[in-house]
Amino acid sequence: MAGLLSLAATLPLQAANESVATTQSHSQQNAIESRIQSLLAQMSVQEKIGQLALRDWGTFKAEDMKDIKQAIREGRVGGFLNVNFSSVDNNAFEELQRLAVEESPRGIPLLFGQDVIHGYETIFPIPLGQAASWNPELIRNGARIAAQEASADGIRWTFAPMIDISRDPRWGRIAETLGEDPLLTSILGVAMVEGFQTDNLSDPTSLAACGKHFAGYGAAEGGRDYNSAYIPERLLRDIYLPPFKAGIDAGMQSIMSTYSSLNDVPGTGSPFLFKQILRDEWGFDGFVVSDWNAVMEMIPHGYARDAKHAAALAANAGIDMEMHTDTYEQFLARLMDEGEFTEAQLDTAVANILRVKLRLGLWENPYPRAKTPAEREQIIRNDQFLNAAKEAAKETFVLLKNDKQLLPLKKGQTVALIGPLADAPHEQMGTWVYNGNKEHSRTLLPALRAMVGDKGKILYAAGLEYSRDTSTRGFKAAIKAAKKADVVLFVGGEEAILSGEGHSRGDIRLPGAQAQLLAELAKTGKPLAMVLMAGRPLQLDQTLEQADAVMMAWHPGTMAGPALAEVLYGETSPSGRLPLSWPVGAGQIPIYYNHLPTGRPATDDNYTRIEKIGREVFQHQPGNSSNLLDYGHKPLFPFGYGLTYSEFHYSELELSDSTLDADGQLHVSATITNTGKRTATETVQLYVRDLVGSVSRPVRELKGFERITLAPGESRRVSFTLKANQLAFHNAQMQQVIEPGEFHVWIAPDAESGLQGSFTLQ
Repeated sequence: MAGLLSLAATLPLQAANESVATTQSHSQQNAIESRIQSLLAQMSVQEKIGQLALRDWGTFKAEDMKDIKQAIREGRVGGFLNVNFSSVDNNAFEELQRLAVEESPRGIPLLFGQDVIHGYETIFPIPLGQAASWNPELIRNGARIAAQEASADGIRWTFAPMIDISRDPRWGRIAETLGEDPLLTSILGVAMVEGFQTDNLSDPTSLAACGKHFAGYGAAEGGRDYNSAYIPERLLRDIYLPPFKAGIDAGMQSIMSTYSSLNDVPGTGSPFLFKQILRDEWGFDGFVVSDWNAVMEMIPHGYARDAKHAAALAANAGIDMEMHTDTYEQFLARLMDEGEFTEAQLDTAVANILRVKLRLGLWENPYPRAKTPAEREQIIRNDQFLNAAKEAAKETFVLLKNDKQLLPLKKGQTVALIGPLADAPHEQMGTWVYNGNKEHSRTLLPALRAMVGDKGKILYAAGLEYSRDTSTRGFKAAIKAAKKADVVLFVGGEEAILSGEGHSRGDIRLPGAQAQLLAELAKTGKPLAMVLMAGRPLQLDQTLEQADAVMMAWHPGTMAGPALAEVLYGETSPSGRLPLSWPVGAGQIPIYYNHLPTGRPATDDNYTRIEKIGREVFQHQPGNSSNLLDYGHKPLFPFGYGLTYSEFHYSELELSDSTLDADGQLHVSATITNTGKRTATETVQLYVRDLVGSVSRPVRELKGFERITLAPGESRRVSFTLKANQLAFHNAQMQQVIEPGEFHVWIAPDAESGLQGSFTLQ
């Protein structure tokens, strides 16, 4: 079976003006365009501007209801976000939609959107955790389940996927990303789009997907949210934009602007992004929405003088729909009178929104699918969905260390379960969980007891009440439990609130007194396994040495407990791989695998670490290379890294030829053998390096991957097909080029190892 190669190999890249229609025929598209023109001809300017208004239901109070309902009747609202299901008020979704469909002048349905990021009520692992699965089908299935649940309530639009590339774990929103690599993010982002939208947008269970944040949000300086981003255009086009282009080619219906500025221009006011790239170059015909309050935030950015100026900047940049704020409602008509905006531009923005509403079939199916609480109960959190969330979580856990094969645990052992996140139903769900309920979360403590079948074998003492707890009052009970046990299992990391929007950290070590507690547990001499739940990689310091085994569980969602129990006890071998580089410490950030080479690259033996430098030595004695004396030159764990309960051997690398023609293809293969004693899954990765280019090229670039499951002793030949267009990049003139020359190629288990070959591109 050929491996996953690239977007070009895994997705049909249709012409841009055809891709967004998915399975719609040309006649259906023509019918939609005809209907749009008919509606525009009937609509007043006020009604048109109304379609651009996305109101936040969560900001309204009871006294606002009369006015907002009247605005709907007058056609002055295009959609809502953050409407919640409630059987008490006869379902606000249905009531608001009824006003639009039955009482507004043109009967144009409202579009209901929400941040359905990694589940609706059945919560899946955070997106960064899902990316650790390297499994598009897992992500597609999770999005499909989220869409089925959300659409039951009336939501038909989600503000996902977040396909920002991020190289900075200090940034809180890295938890929502799919990692640091453009190819992996593109493939997994497309899978999420497909899961939300299906191949038929008019299916009542589909959600229109929204790629965010356009563009460069993940490059905010210092990892501080909403901050400035400076990205050279070549880097923007080669690293940060490909996931958005892939999503659009796959039919993604909407795009959200970034809060940050990009090269001194707030994203929400950038014609370069929304007109030149998105519309002119890519032919996108969905709609663009501002992020929440982002139009008005161009004022504190120092880019807009006032609300009127902000409206003009956003509208002329190509922002079709304004989220939360009402500058369009207040000023667009006046701007048109003053010649600062035209009705033709307004019609284009309205058409973009109507086009998506029509594709969604909102006229035919405007109301929630679940008509009664009983109907809703049959859909939300059903057993099939919960089991899918458990199976998904199991594939996201990354085993980072496993000395002396401490894991998997044995059921005959007495386990001291310690740590602030061992029984924390809310925290395990992670960031951006609007509809998740801790009452439905299943934690590790009861799951372990159920797994062992003997309550006495699991000795529980939290030690700390929550992840930031600095009190040592619980240490005594935790140490007592550890001394009675055969093995200590510590579950710590970060609470959910420590990652996500606005929640960046300068110090990414374990918060609170967790490191102190771990040090005390290590003194007992008992074998120590650590499970981390967090929205980012954490600085581990001496903790990594104290623990015999370390597993990264991210924030695994509703079914975290049963999923962890099954992996910890070996019913399933961990199979997750890091979707980013794990730094030694915050001072090493940014660190990412596909960096450029330097004139003095560091190696393991061309410099001296700080602790080994002699006193009063000559300036150059420690060496002069690109490194940090205290952190070194490598991450703690490389991109693509992850252990299993077995071992794999790579051998017999073979290239079908020593040269690759511009219109040809090269087959690269190797034999992968499970040399261990357990069935396990390996993610085989393909990397290349362009040794000399007209601009400096990365030391490695991911070009493909394949997950394979092998029984003990089993071997499989894994083959990748490499085409010349996969080696393209933008040169200094912003031309996408394929340059002849020498290349290295690896089939590898991660970005720092593997079998190496070479070929020449002619």
